[in-house]
Amino acid sequence: MGVIEFLFGSGRNVVAETAEVSRSNAEGDAARDAALRMAAMSQFGAEFALPKKSLFDRVIDGLNRVPRPAMALGTLGLFTAAMIDPVWFGARMTGIALVPEPLWWLLGAVVSFYFGARHQAKGQDLQRQMAATLAGAPQIMAQLRAIEGLRGPEGAAPADAAAETAPETTPEPAPETAANAALADWRQARG
Repeated sequence: MGVIEFLFGSGRNVVAETAEVSRSNAEGDAARDAALRMAAMSQFGAEFALPKKSLFDRVIDGLNRVPRPAMALGTLGLFTAAMIDPVWFGARMTGIALVPEPLWWLLGAVVSFYFGARHQAKGQDLQRQMAATLAGAPQIMAQLRAIEGLRGPEGAAPADAAAETAPETTPEPAPETAANAALADWRQARG
């Protein structure tokens, strides 16, 4: 009775406390894993969250999306009008033919600058995103090299720890010479 009182009495479980020295508590592991997953999901959510925009910004973004669909649908509407009422369509096209050439140049410049500026802004955003992605490439490559270094021959640990951190270099190709017997033997050995 005294042994049981010693092991399980006074709100303690000596057996469980002793076992936790060599084996972690499964319930504690589950709680830590859940906290880790929640922190990772919060980080991902923050990374992909869109910045909060004002009502003005949303209205302007909506207006910026109108011209291209309006031009495409307007062109389809002109084809439809030409088929439904050719006389009406002919009268409108005669009116367009009377527009002076400088006005056509002005319209072309306005449309070109609008779409050119939009194309440039989108291109710059893409370049910014690519630059941010490429800036992280050295860290990713270092991690991949470290992971590959763990593999070793047939899953064994690598014998040379310095090989894990050494940067990969590719040898510079030697200049072509006809009289280089060693190079010819090497090429022949490689097949």
